[in-house]
Amino acid sequence: MARAHQPAARPTSAAPGVAAIIEASIVTMAEHGYHGTSVRDIAERAGLSATAMYHYFPSKQALLAMIMERGIDALLDRTRTALQRAGNNPANRLCALVEEQVLFHVEDPHSTLLGTSELRALEEPARTPHLAKRHAQQRMFDDVVSQGVELGAFRTPLPTEASRAIVVMCTGVASWFSPDGPASAEEIVRRYQRLALDMVDAVALAPWEIPA
Repeated sequence: MARAHQPAARPTSAAPGVAAIIEASIVTMAEHGYHGTSVRDIAERAGLSATAMYHYFPSKQALLAMIMERGIDALLDRTRTALQRAGNNPANRLCALVEEQVLFHVEDPHSTLLGTSELRALEEPARTPHLAKRHAQQRMFDDVVSQGVELGAFRTPLPTEASRAIVVMCTGVASWFSPDGPASAEEIVRRYQRLALDMVDAVALAPWEIPA
């Protein structure tokens, strides 16, 4: 069963104005894109002057790097914790991964969409370590699916393609999910867990027999 989710907490800081700047950056860049957003746009949305904003962040690029770094670090931490809780059963582990990937992307869609769409705008030295962390997140899915195949729990002949397709499917919920829609986040998790198990051709799981 999918656990109840809570809205994702926005980054906070003891320094006055930092949280407002980050919030304004996320929303404004999500609306207009990184290159379509100016420092002045962010400052106005945060209720600050551009000069005040530069007191906290040296550039718009530094803001983007912080937002993307906080996002991937949070996702990695949640995913690793979920795998530790899931035990050794491959189906349980895959369902745990799907749950975290879906919930993370519906809790804060502006941030997650920004992290996906503006990766091309991220510059060095932040880009390379950020990409390494994204690859680490994907590898957790790759490893769970490949191990499931090795153990005979999954029968897919295409484990790498299946794991990558599952990640894309789960990440994509940020672009369309609405809390006011006909299905709750928990219902979407459960449906996507079933889809993921179908995609890897999980053995001995009747319809809706998703591990708790």
